[in-house]
Amino acid sequence: MGCDLSKVHIHPEVLVAHANARTTVHGRLLIVQRHRQGWRQAHIAAAMGISRKCVRTWITRYETEGPDGLHDRSSRPHHSPARTPADVEAKVVDLRQEEQLGPDELSAQTGVPARTVSRVLARHGIPHLAALDPMTGQVLRSSKTTAVRYERERPGELAHMDVKKIGRIPDGGGWRALGRAEGRRDRKTKIGYDYVHSLVDDHSRLAYSEILPDEKGTTCADFLARAATYFAAHGIARIEGLMTDNAWAYRYSLRGVCAELGITEKFIRPHCPWQNGKVCEDCPRRCTDAGLTPAKV
Repeated sequence: MGCDLSKVHIHPEVLVAHANARTTVHGRLLIVQRHRQGWRQAHIAAAMGISRKCVRTWITRYETEGPDGLHDRSSRPHHSPARTPADVEAKVVDLRQEEQLGPDELSAQTGVPARTVSRVLARHGIPHLAALDPMTGQVLRSSKTTAVRYERERPGELAHMDVKKIGRIPDGGGWRALGRAEGRRDRKTKIGYDYVHSLVDDHSRLAYSEILPDEKGTTCADFLARAATYFAAHGIARIEGLMTDNAWAYRYSLRGVCAELGITEKFIRPHCPWQNGKVCEDCPRRCTDAGLTPAKV
């Protein structure tokens, strides 16, 4: 029994300047340019709000390495004497691939601390056991982690459709405004729900939403027709593909509208709502902008 390596679980080091960085590559080049113009290092430091040592560092690095020396470098040490030996790492990896054991069990059998085992597995790109099929050891295709975030090449090639159930707020405010004791005084009066239907274009992210009273099949079909009209008015003449979940209203009630508009229906894998995540992430944002709270169902 083995497990395939997945690039999802390999985390290459990425060098990104933090938000409060006083110097970037362009700022460091400005230091060099001012130094060549005859500025004193103290004056450069005062003008840029940095220390004289920092100014001297970048000037020296430019004189030694040229423009390449102004780029960020990894803070990883050149030598790690205490790093786990290669043969021990190989033993941990081989045992994991053969037995599908977790860090604690691997630690007991190899004598390597469990935390070190986790770092060794991550270093070799070994996925977590939760992401593997327990029988075959293969990476689950329905993993919530997406290796490559796709985007269609042109507007209208694919659209995502979904609905969000929203609890209505009573007049005067609900329990969030009045507190739980006051906000839940009248439990007999049923306020009900609203349903936010949304359609999002995969490429341009053009979105159309409506607040409707239900999520029945006829309601969804009528919404799709109006959304297609809205898309056409904004430059997307035709929706070629439509991705939805496997709800009854989507799987069986949209056939007529899709056939009329020439739309090919696409359905996500059952119980994998993150595969339609572009509309799922857009809908809560629109609800928040409208002051609505998604119902917990």
